[in-house]
Amino acid sequence: MPSALFSPIALRGLELANRIVVSSMCQYNAEDGSANDWHIMHLGQFAMGAAGLVMTEATHVSAIGRISPKCLGLYSDANERALKRVVEFCRQYGVAALGIQLAHAGRKGSTRPPIEGGGPLAADQQPWTTVAPSALPYADWPTPAALDRVGLARVKAEFVAAAERAVRIGFDLVEVHGAHGYLLHEFLSPLSNQRADAYGGSLENRMRFPLEVFEAVRAVIPAERPVGIRVSATDWVDGGWTPEETVVLARELKALGCDFMDVSSGGLDPRQKVPVGPGYQVPFAAKVRREAGIPTWAVGMITEPEQAEAIVAQGGADMVAIARGMMFDPRWAWHAAEALGAETAYSRMYLRCHPSQWRRPTPLRPAAE
Repeated sequence: MPSALFSPIALRGLELANRIVVSSMCQYNAEDGSANDWHIMHLGQFAMGAAGLVMTEATHVSAIGRISPKCLGLYSDANERALKRVVEFCRQYGVAALGIQLAHAGRKGSTRPPIEGGGPLAADQQPWTTVAPSALPYADWPTPAALDRVGLARVKAEFVAAAERAVRIGFDLVEVHGAHGYLLHEFLSPLSNQRADAYGGSLENRMRFPLEVFEAVRAVIPAERPVGIRVSATDWVDGGWTPEETVVLARELKALGCDFMDVSSGGLDPRQKVPVGPGYQVPFAAKVRREAGIPTWAVGMITEPEQAEAIVAQGGADMVAIARGMMFDPRWAWHAAEALGAETAYSRMYLRCHPSQWRRPTPLRPAAE
């Protein structure tokens, strides 16, 4: 039986060779938001690895929207030139389609990179004032500034400008980041959004700004290119965002031209209790797919080819997004194809490494006695 994981899928005008996504992975190695040789190496290795789609790390739409000072951005001409260089390299040597994740960290910005201990920047580390729907801090971090109408318009314009840059660079697909406790997720959850205006309170109001941002981004992306969103399906905290609300959001997004939902969870509140285990978020992707009728990506603790195959074959999701497994094995897709008996693409530079190209050496003759 043909592999479901290695079957093609079309999202608008983009035909992907298989259902494997190299998920976004923050690298904390940019300079003033600009990509460098590390990003060429990091994304280049995955572009050769025969996943259907390779995603950039969270790429921030403004300097104050970054998680840390070392995070990737797409808010300046220098950022655009640097990232275009990375994309051109991946195009020259790779075989995968390329997508970008546009993000704003909201109240979870102005932090030290994890390798430096994480947590908010100290007073001598040039911290910045973060923004959020409400002046409610994440845990005991600094209190963010609540966005007023001018601030909302500014953030939306920043998303649009970054999307226009992504089009110029030539990305095949755009994903808006609305998960993991970052700005758009902060609007969705009643735990972080306690506004009293049209952007807070009811579910309709809490969805309003994320929907406005998505609609504005979709409007500047060419019609043939897909645009989707990453969401956290649940906050894993009582009184927070729920899977049922995620389905409502998915239906609204679909009506605005959303082509897929990348379904993750958590990240908004440190009180979360997440039952981490293999494929623990797949049921959320399956629920959205079934109840909203929109293609979904499953992500989180998907590590084995047979596991990924079953998710797609059994309708758990249309695609699987893999991050840590890809870091551990950048050739994960090649090895999955071998395990599942499927055909997949190889970079011409590496084609000779395929087992079918191996030649057995002539056996050594026994030494003369």
